Amino acid sequence: MPLIARRMSHLGTENAFKLGDDIRRCVDRGMDVIRFNLGAPDFRSAPHLNRVASAALDAGRSGYCDPAGILPFRQAIADHVRRTRGVDVTPERVVVTPGAKPPIGYTLQTYVDEGDEVVYPSPGFPIYESWVRFVGAVPVPLSLSDDRDFAFTADDLAALVTERTKLIILCSPSNPTGGVLSREELAGIAELVRARCRPDVRIYSDEIYEQILFDGLEHESIASHPGMPERTVIASGHSKGFAMTGWRLGWAVLPTEEEAAIFKQININIMSCVPPFLQEAGAAAYEDPASAVEVRRMVDAFEKRRNWIVPALNEVPGMRCRTPKGAFYVFPDVSGVCERLGVYEACERIHKVGRGRRTTPAGMLQMFLLHRYGVASMDRASFGRIGAGGQDFLRLSIANGMDDIRRGVDRIVAAAKDAQGFAEFVEDEDGRALFG
Repeated sequence: MPLIARRMSHLGTENAFKLGDDIRRCVDRGMDVIRFNLGAPDFRSAPHLNRVASAALDAGRSGYCDPAGILPFRQAIADHVRRTRGVDVTPERVVVTPGAKPPIGYTLQTYVDEGDEVVYPSPGFPIYESWVRFVGAVPVPLSLSDDRDFAFTADDLAALVTERTKLIILCSPSNPTGGVLSREELAGIAELVRARCRPDVRIYSDEIYEQILFDGLEHESIASHPGMPERTVIASGHSKGFAMTGWRLGWAVLPTEEEAAIFKQININIMSCVPPFLQEAGAAAYEDPASAVEVRRMVDAFEKRRNWIVPALNEVPGMRCRTPKGAFYVFPDVSGVCERLGVYEACERIHKVGRGRRTTPAGMLQMFLLHRYGVASMDRASFGRIGAGGQDFLRLSIANGMDDIRRGVDRIVAAAKDAQGFAEFVEDEDGRALFG
Protein backbone atom coordinates (compact mmCIF):
# COMPACT_ATOMS: atom_id res chain seq x y z
CA MET A 1 0.00 0.00 0.00
CA PRO A 2 1.27 3.52 -0.77
CA LEU A 3 2.15 5.81 2.11
CA ILE A 4 -0.01 8.69 0.86
CA ALA A 5 -3.72 8.21 0.17
CA ARG A 6 -4.60 8.39 -3.54
CA ARG A 7 -7.17 11.13 -3.00
CA MET A 8 -4.42 13.56 -2.00
CA SER A 9 -3.23 13.63 -5.60
CA HIS A 10 -6.49 15.43 -6.46
CA LEU A 11 -6.07 18.19 -3.90
CA GLY A 12 -4.95 21.43 -5.52
CA THR A 13 -3.38 24.53 -4.00
CA GLU A 14 -3.51 28.31 -3.97
CA ASN A 15 -0.50 29.54 -5.89
CA ALA A 16 -0.68 32.96 -4.24
CA PHE A 17 0.81 31.23 -1.18
CA LYS A 18 2.90 28.70 -3.09
CA LEU A 19 4.71 31.54 -4.87
CA GLY A 20 6.14 32.53 -1.50
CA ASP A 21 9.07 30.12 -1.99
CA ASP A 22 10.09 31.86 -5.22
CA ILE A 23 9.71 35.28 -3.61
CA ARG A 24 11.86 34.17 -0.69
CA ARG A 25 14.63 33.01 -3.02
CA CYS A 26 14.57 36.38 -4.77
CA VAL A 27 14.68 38.26 -1.47
CA ASP A 28 17.54 36.05 -0.26
CA ARG A 29 19.48 37.18 -3.34
CA GLY A 30 18.99 40.76 -2.27
CA MET A 31 16.11 41.64 -4.62
CA ASP A 32 13.41 44.13 -3.71
CA VAL A 33 10.11 42.42 -4.60
CA ILE A 34 6.84 44.26 -5.28
CA ARG A 35 4.19 41.82 -4.05
CA PHE A 36 1.20 41.92 -6.35
CA ASN A 37 0.48 38.25 -5.62
CA LEU A 38 -1.49 38.06 -2.36
CA GLY A 39 -5.08 39.22 -2.00
CA ALA A 40 -4.55 40.81 1.40
CA PRO A 41 -5.55 44.44 2.10
CA ASP A 42 -2.61 46.65 3.06
CA PHE A 43 -4.73 48.17 5.83
CA ARG A 44 -4.75 47.14 9.47
CA SER A 45 -7.84 45.89 11.23
CA ALA A 46 -9.76 48.81 12.69
CA PRO A 47 -8.72 49.97 16.20
CA HIS A 48 -12.29 49.82 17.53
CA LEU A 49 -12.48 46.13 16.57
CA ASN A 50 -9.06 45.38 18.04
CA ARG A 51 -10.24 46.88 21.33
CA VAL A 52 -13.33 44.64 21.41
CA ALA A 53 -11.23 41.49 20.99
CA SER A 54 -8.69 42.66 23.56
CA ALA A 55 -11.39 43.44 26.11
CA ALA A 56 -12.97 40.03 25.56
CA LEU A 57 -9.62 38.37 26.15
CA ASP A 58 -9.06 40.40 29.31
CA ALA A 59 -12.52 39.29 30.49
CA GLY A 60 -11.48 35.65 30.06
CA ARG A 61 -13.60 34.75 27.04
CA SER A 62 -10.92 32.55 25.50
CA GLY A 63 -12.31 29.06 25.98
CA TYR A 64 -14.45 26.71 23.91
CA CYS A 65 -17.78 27.97 22.64
CA ASP A 66 -20.68 26.78 20.46
CA PRO A 67 -19.13 25.09 17.38
CA ALA A 68 -21.65 26.95 15.19
CA GLY A 69 -20.48 30.28 16.63
CA ILE A 70 -21.51 32.43 19.58
CA LEU A 71 -25.12 33.57 19.37
CA PRO A 72 -24.40 37.35 19.32
CA PHE A 73 -22.15 36.95 16.27
CA ARG A 74 -24.60 34.67 14.45
CA GLN A 75 -27.37 37.15 15.22
CA ALA A 76 -25.23 40.02 13.87
CA ILE A 77 -24.59 38.03 10.68
CA ALA A 78 -28.29 37.23 10.29
CA ASP A 79 -29.16 40.91 10.74
CA HIS A 80 -26.47 41.90 8.23
CA VAL A 81 -27.81 39.48 5.62
CA ARG A 82 -31.39 40.64 6.21
CA ARG A 83 -30.33 44.29 5.87
CA THR A 84 -28.13 43.88 2.78
CA ARG A 85 -29.89 41.07 0.87
CA GLY A 86 -33.47 41.37 2.04
CA VAL A 87 -33.38 37.72 3.12
CA ASP A 88 -35.02 36.71 6.40
CA VAL A 89 -32.37 34.67 8.25
CA THR A 90 -32.35 33.20 11.74
CA PRO A 91 -29.13 32.60 13.71
CA GLU A 92 -29.86 28.86 13.57
CA ARG A 93 -29.04 28.91 9.84
CA VAL A 94 -25.65 30.61 10.39
CA VAL A 95 -22.38 28.76 10.96
CA VAL A 96 -19.13 30.56 11.79
CA THR A 97 -15.93 29.19 10.25
CA PRO A 98 -12.20 30.04 10.44
CA GLY A 99 -12.23 32.32 7.40
CA ALA A 100 -14.45 32.20 4.32
CA LYS A 101 -12.50 29.38 2.69
CA PRO A 102 -13.79 26.38 4.76
CA PRO A 103 -17.40 26.74 3.54
CA ILE A 104 -16.19 25.81 0.05
CA GLY A 105 -14.99 22.42 1.21
CA TYR A 106 -17.92 22.01 3.60
CA THR A 107 -20.34 22.60 0.73
CA LEU A 108 -18.66 20.12 -1.61
CA GLN A 109 -18.56 17.47 1.12
CA THR A 110 -22.15 18.06 2.21
CA TYR A 111 -23.96 18.07 -1.15
CA VAL A 112 -21.79 16.52 -3.84
CA ASP A 113 -21.24 12.82 -4.49
CA GLU A 114 -18.67 11.26 -6.78
CA GLY A 115 -19.75 11.73 -10.39
CA ASP A 116 -22.00 14.73 -9.72
CA GLU A 117 -21.30 17.80 -11.85
CA VAL A 118 -20.22 21.12 -10.37
CA VAL A 119 -20.30 24.33 -12.40
CA TYR A 120 -17.81 26.99 -11.27
CA PRO A 121 -16.37 30.21 -12.75
CA SER A 122 -13.05 30.04 -14.58
CA PRO A 123 -10.90 31.99 -14.06
CA GLY A 124 -12.01 31.77 -10.46
CA PHE A 125 -10.75 31.14 -6.96
CA PRO A 126 -8.56 28.02 -7.35
CA ILE A 127 -9.96 26.28 -4.28
CA TYR A 128 -13.23 25.69 -6.16
CA GLU A 129 -11.54 23.44 -8.72
CA SER A 130 -9.38 21.85 -6.02
CA TRP A 131 -12.36 20.70 -3.96
CA VAL A 132 -14.40 19.60 -6.97
CA ARG A 133 -11.62 17.22 -7.99
CA PHE A 134 -10.91 16.13 -4.41
CA VAL A 135 -14.47 14.84 -3.83
CA GLY A 136 -14.49 13.02 -7.17
CA ALA A 137 -17.04 15.30 -8.81
CA VAL A 138 -17.01 16.27 -12.48
CA PRO A 139 -15.59 19.78 -12.93
CA VAL A 140 -17.58 21.97 -15.33
CA PRO A 141 -15.77 25.30 -15.72
CA LEU A 142 -17.83 28.27 -16.84
CA SER A 143 -15.40 30.24 -18.99
CA LEU A 144 -15.36 34.01 -18.38
CA SER A 145 -14.07 36.41 -21.03
CA ASP A 146 -12.61 39.87 -20.76
CA ASP A 147 -14.62 41.20 -23.70
CA ARG A 148 -17.71 40.81 -21.48
CA ASP A 149 -16.01 42.22 -18.37
CA PHE A 150 -15.80 38.68 -16.95
CA ALA A 151 -19.55 38.52 -16.29
CA PHE A 152 -21.93 35.92 -17.73
CA THR A 153 -25.61 35.42 -18.39
CA ALA A 154 -28.23 32.74 -17.87
CA ASP A 155 -27.67 31.59 -21.46
CA ASP A 156 -24.00 30.86 -20.70
CA LEU A 157 -24.99 28.85 -17.66
CA ALA A 158 -27.80 27.05 -19.50
CA ALA A 159 -25.26 25.52 -21.89
CA LEU A 160 -23.57 23.78 -18.95
CA VAL A 161 -26.47 22.66 -16.73
CA THR A 162 -27.45 18.99 -17.07
CA GLU A 163 -29.35 16.36 -15.11
CA ARG A 164 -26.08 15.60 -13.29
CA THR A 165 -25.58 19.19 -12.07
CA LYS A 166 -25.61 19.26 -8.27
CA LEU A 167 -23.85 22.52 -7.39
CA ILE A 168 -23.37 25.88 -9.11
CA ILE A 169 -20.69 28.19 -7.72
CA LEU A 170 -20.98 31.97 -8.14
CA CYS A 171 -18.51 34.64 -7.04
CA SER A 172 -19.37 38.33 -7.33
CA PRO A 173 -17.38 40.53 -7.02
CA SER A 174 -14.91 38.09 -8.47
CA ASN A 175 -11.41 36.93 -7.66
CA PRO A 176 -9.29 37.20 -9.84
CA THR A 177 -11.08 39.37 -12.39
CA GLY A 178 -12.96 41.99 -10.39
CA GLY A 179 -16.02 41.14 -12.48
CA VAL A 180 -19.44 41.85 -10.98
CA LEU A 181 -22.80 40.26 -11.80
CA SER A 182 -25.59 42.82 -12.15
CA ARG A 183 -29.02 42.45 -10.59
CA GLU A 184 -30.45 41.75 -14.05
CA GLU A 185 -27.88 39.03 -14.74
CA LEU A 186 -28.55 37.43 -11.36
CA ALA A 187 -32.30 37.58 -12.01
CA GLY A 188 -31.80 35.66 -15.26
CA ILE A 189 -29.60 33.10 -13.53
CA ALA A 190 -32.21 32.65 -10.79
CA GLU A 191 -34.93 32.12 -13.40
CA LEU A 192 -32.80 29.49 -15.13
CA VAL A 193 -32.14 27.65 -11.86
CA ARG A 194 -35.84 27.60 -11.00
CA ALA A 195 -36.73 26.29 -14.46
CA ARG A 196 -33.92 23.81 -15.12
CA CYS A 197 -32.57 22.56 -11.80
CA ARG A 198 -34.04 20.10 -9.33
CA PRO A 199 -34.90 21.49 -5.85
CA ASP A 200 -31.90 19.65 -4.39
CA VAL A 201 -29.39 21.57 -6.57
CA ARG A 202 -27.53 24.12 -4.47
CA ILE A 203 -26.01 27.49 -5.35
CA TYR A 204 -22.79 28.38 -3.55
CA SER A 205 -22.61 32.18 -3.55
CA ASP A 206 -19.13 33.38 -2.58
CA GLU A 207 -19.65 36.98 -1.46
CA ILE A 208 -16.38 37.62 0.39
CA TYR A 209 -15.78 40.86 -1.56
CA GLU A 210 -19.29 42.18 -0.86
CA GLN A 211 -18.05 45.51 0.58
CA ILE A 212 -15.52 46.25 -2.18
CA LEU A 213 -17.39 47.75 -5.12
CA PHE A 214 -16.57 50.78 -7.23
CA ASP A 215 -18.36 53.47 -9.25
CA GLY A 216 -21.23 53.66 -6.78
CA LEU A 217 -22.28 50.04 -7.27
CA GLU A 218 -24.03 48.19 -4.46
CA HIS A 219 -23.68 44.51 -3.67
CA GLU A 220 -26.18 42.15 -5.30
CA SER A 221 -26.78 38.57 -4.19
CA ILE A 222 -28.44 35.66 -5.97
CA ALA A 223 -30.16 34.94 -2.64
CA SER A 224 -32.20 38.13 -3.00
CA HIS A 225 -34.19 36.69 -5.90
CA PRO A 226 -37.40 34.65 -5.62
CA GLY A 227 -36.90 30.97 -4.94
CA MET A 228 -33.19 31.38 -4.19
CA PRO A 229 -32.91 31.61 -0.37
CA GLU A 230 -34.01 27.98 -0.09
CA ARG A 231 -31.37 26.90 -2.62
CA THR A 232 -28.38 29.12 -1.77
CA VAL A 233 -25.42 28.82 0.56
CA ILE A 234 -24.23 32.40 1.16
CA ALA A 235 -20.59 32.60 2.24
CA SER A 236 -18.66 35.66 3.33
CA GLY A 237 -16.40 36.91 6.08
CA HIS A 238 -14.14 39.62 7.42
CA SER A 239 -10.82 39.10 5.62
CA LYS A 240 -11.34 41.43 2.68
CA GLY A 241 -13.91 44.10 3.52
CA PHE A 242 -12.69 44.62 7.09
CA ALA A 243 -8.96 43.94 6.45
CA MET A 244 -9.01 41.12 9.02
CA THR A 245 -7.21 38.42 7.04
CA GLY A 246 -5.33 36.88 9.96
CA TRP A 247 -8.34 36.87 12.25
CA ARG A 248 -9.86 33.99 10.25
CA LEU A 249 -13.48 35.03 10.60
CA GLY A 250 -15.87 33.63 8.04
CA TRP A 251 -19.42 32.42 7.92
CA ALA A 252 -22.06 30.62 5.90
CA VAL A 253 -25.81 31.03 5.81
CA LEU A 254 -27.49 27.73 4.95
CA PRO A 255 -30.90 27.21 3.32
CA THR A 256 -32.23 25.25 6.32
CA GLU A 257 -31.37 24.59 9.96
CA GLU A 258 -30.81 20.93 9.10
CA GLU A 259 -28.13 21.85 6.55
CA ALA A 260 -26.54 24.27 9.03
CA ALA A 261 -26.35 21.42 11.55
CA ILE A 262 -24.18 19.47 9.07
CA PHE A 263 -21.75 22.40 8.74
CA LYS A 264 -21.65 22.61 12.54
CA GLN A 265 -20.86 18.89 12.67
CA ILE A 266 -17.96 19.37 10.25
CA ASN A 267 -16.66 22.18 12.47
CA ILE A 268 -16.78 19.80 15.44
CA ASN A 269 -14.80 17.19 13.53
CA ILE A 270 -12.13 19.60 12.28
CA MET A 271 -11.60 22.63 14.51
CA SER A 272 -14.14 22.59 17.36
CA CYS A 273 -14.88 26.31 17.26
CA VAL A 274 -13.65 29.75 16.26
CA PRO A 275 -12.24 31.59 19.32
CA PRO A 276 -15.06 33.53 21.01
CA PHE A 277 -13.06 36.73 21.60
CA LEU A 278 -12.52 37.01 17.84
CA GLN A 279 -16.22 36.51 17.21
CA GLU A 280 -17.10 39.37 19.53
CA ALA A 281 -15.02 41.68 17.34
CA GLY A 282 -16.69 40.10 14.31
CA ALA A 283 -20.09 41.09 15.64
CA ALA A 284 -18.89 44.64 16.30
CA ALA A 285 -17.73 44.90 12.69
CA TYR A 286 -21.39 44.71 11.63
CA GLU A 287 -22.93 46.61 14.54
CA ASP A 288 -20.58 49.54 15.25
CA PRO A 289 -21.13 52.53 12.89
CA ALA A 290 -17.38 53.19 12.98
CA SER A 291 -16.88 50.12 10.79
CA ALA A 292 -18.61 51.68 7.80
CA VAL A 293 -16.26 54.67 7.97
CA GLU A 294 -13.20 52.40 7.95
CA VAL A 295 -14.54 50.29 5.09
CA ARG A 296 -15.34 53.39 3.00
CA ARG A 297 -11.84 54.78 3.56
CA MET A 298 -10.27 51.54 2.36
CA VAL A 299 -12.55 51.08 -0.66
CA ASP A 300 -11.95 54.68 -1.74
CA ALA A 301 -8.21 53.99 -1.68
CA PHE A 302 -8.65 50.84 -3.78
CA GLU A 303 -10.76 52.75 -6.29
CA LYS A 304 -8.12 55.48 -6.66
CA ARG A 305 -5.47 52.83 -7.24
CA ARG A 306 -7.66 51.09 -9.81
CA ASN A 307 -8.22 54.38 -11.60
CA TRP A 308 -4.46 54.89 -11.86
CA ILE A 309 -3.24 51.39 -12.69
CA VAL A 310 -5.72 50.42 -15.43
CA PRO A 311 -4.73 53.27 -17.80
CA ALA A 312 -1.08 52.72 -16.90
CA LEU A 313 -1.22 49.05 -17.83
CA ASN A 314 -3.05 49.84 -21.05
CA GLU A 315 -0.08 52.00 -22.01
CA VAL A 316 2.23 48.96 -21.84
CA PRO A 317 2.79 47.70 -25.41
CA GLY A 318 1.03 44.35 -25.81
CA MET A 319 -1.08 44.60 -22.64
CA ARG A 320 -4.85 45.07 -22.46
CA CYS A 321 -6.62 45.60 -19.14
CA ARG A 322 -10.32 45.87 -18.41
CA THR A 323 -11.58 48.11 -15.60
CA PRO A 324 -12.74 45.93 -12.68
CA LYS A 325 -15.97 46.85 -10.95
CA GLY A 326 -15.09 45.31 -7.59
CA ALA A 327 -12.56 43.41 -5.42
CA PHE A 328 -8.96 44.70 -5.49
CA TYR A 329 -7.39 43.06 -8.51
CA VAL A 330 -6.66 43.91 -12.11
CA PHE A 331 -6.48 41.08 -14.63
CA PRO A 332 -4.73 42.23 -17.81
CA ASP A 333 -4.43 40.18 -20.99
CA VAL A 334 -0.67 39.82 -21.54
CA SER A 335 -0.76 37.85 -24.81
CA GLY A 336 0.70 40.80 -26.70
CA VAL A 337 3.59 41.05 -24.25
CA CYS A 338 4.22 37.32 -24.59
CA GLU A 339 4.33 37.71 -28.36
CA ARG A 340 6.73 40.67 -28.23
CA LEU A 341 9.12 38.91 -25.85
CA GLY A 342 9.14 35.57 -27.70
CA VAL A 343 7.43 33.75 -24.84
CA TYR A 344 5.25 31.60 -27.11
CA GLU A 345 8.23 30.32 -29.07
CA ALA A 346 10.18 29.62 -25.88
CA CYS A 347 7.24 27.75 -24.32
CA GLU A 348 6.77 25.61 -27.43
CA ARG A 349 10.50 24.92 -27.61
CA ILE A 350 10.84 23.66 -24.04
CA HIS A 351 7.70 21.52 -24.42
CA LYS A 352 9.15 19.88 -27.54
CA VAL A 353 12.22 18.74 -25.64
CA GLY A 354 10.15 17.43 -22.73
CA ARG A 355 10.72 20.34 -20.34
CA GLY A 356 8.15 22.43 -18.52
CA ARG A 357 5.13 20.30 -19.33
CA ARG A 358 2.83 22.29 -17.02
CA THR A 359 4.34 25.62 -18.03
CA THR A 360 2.12 28.18 -19.74
CA PRO A 361 3.22 31.33 -21.58
CA ALA A 362 1.68 33.55 -18.89
CA GLY A 363 3.41 31.40 -16.27
CA MET A 364 6.77 31.94 -17.95
CA LEU A 365 6.14 35.69 -18.08
CA GLN A 366 5.12 35.61 -14.43
CA MET A 367 8.46 34.03 -13.46
CA PHE A 368 10.47 36.39 -15.67
CA LEU A 369 8.82 39.38 -13.99
CA LEU A 370 9.60 37.97 -10.55
CA HIS A 371 13.13 36.64 -10.97
CA ARG A 372 14.47 39.41 -13.19
CA TYR A 373 12.38 42.46 -12.30
CA GLY A 374 11.16 41.79 -8.76
CA VAL A 375 7.43 41.87 -9.56
CA ALA A 376 5.33 39.07 -8.04
CA SER A 377 2.08 38.35 -9.93
CA MET A 378 -0.22 35.40 -10.58
CA ASP A 379 -0.78 33.71 -13.95
CA ARG A 380 -4.12 32.64 -15.44
CA ALA A 381 -3.58 28.94 -14.70
CA SER A 382 -3.42 29.77 -10.97
CA PHE A 383 -7.19 30.35 -11.16
CA GLY A 384 -8.34 27.06 -12.64
CA ARG A 385 -6.22 24.94 -14.95
CA ILE A 386 -9.05 23.14 -16.72
CA GLY A 387 -9.83 24.99 -19.92
CA ALA A 388 -7.23 27.68 -19.30
CA GLY A 389 -5.18 26.90 -22.41
CA GLY A 390 -4.66 29.83 -24.74
CA GLN A 391 -5.72 32.38 -22.12
CA ASP A 392 -2.75 34.50 -21.10
CA PHE A 393 -3.55 36.85 -18.24
CA LEU A 394 -1.84 37.98 -15.06
CA ARG A 395 -3.54 38.96 -11.82
CA LEU A 396 -2.11 41.94 -9.98
CA SER A 397 -3.40 42.80 -6.52
CA ILE A 398 -3.82 46.52 -5.93
CA ALA A 399 -3.90 45.96 -2.17
CA ASN A 400 -0.56 47.79 -2.12
CA GLY A 401 0.44 51.38 -1.48
CA MET A 402 0.54 53.70 -4.50
CA ASP A 403 4.33 54.00 -4.33
CA ASP A 404 4.71 50.24 -4.73
CA ILE A 405 2.06 50.14 -7.46
CA ARG A 406 3.88 52.85 -9.45
CA ARG A 407 7.25 51.15 -8.99
CA GLY A 408 5.78 47.81 -9.98
CA VAL A 409 4.24 49.16 -13.17
CA ASP A 410 7.53 50.88 -14.08
CA ARG A 411 9.24 47.50 -13.79
CA ILE A 412 6.55 45.82 -15.91
CA VAL A 413 7.07 48.48 -18.60
CA ALA A 414 10.81 47.77 -18.62
CA ALA A 415 10.31 43.99 -18.68
CA ALA A 416 7.86 44.21 -21.59
CA LYS A 417 10.68 45.67 -23.71
CA ASP A 418 13.38 43.20 -22.65
CA ALA A 419 13.19 40.39 -25.22
CA GLN A 420 16.89 39.66 -24.88
CA GLY A 421 16.62 39.46 -21.11
CA PHE A 422 13.74 37.00 -21.38
CA ALA A 423 15.66 34.78 -23.84
CA GLU A 424 18.64 34.70 -21.47
CA PHE A 425 16.40 34.01 -18.46
CA VAL A 426 14.80 30.93 -20.05
CA GLU A 427 18.18 29.32 -20.65
CA ASP A 428 20.08 30.38 -17.53
CA GLU A 429 20.19 28.61 -14.19
CA ASP A 430 16.95 30.14 -12.89
CA GLY A 431 14.99 29.34 -16.03
CA ARG A 432 16.18 25.75 -16.19
CA ALA A 433 15.32 25.24 -12.53
CA LEU A 434 11.83 26.66 -13.01
CA PHE A 435 10.90 25.12 -16.35
CA GLY A 436 12.57 21.73 -16.10
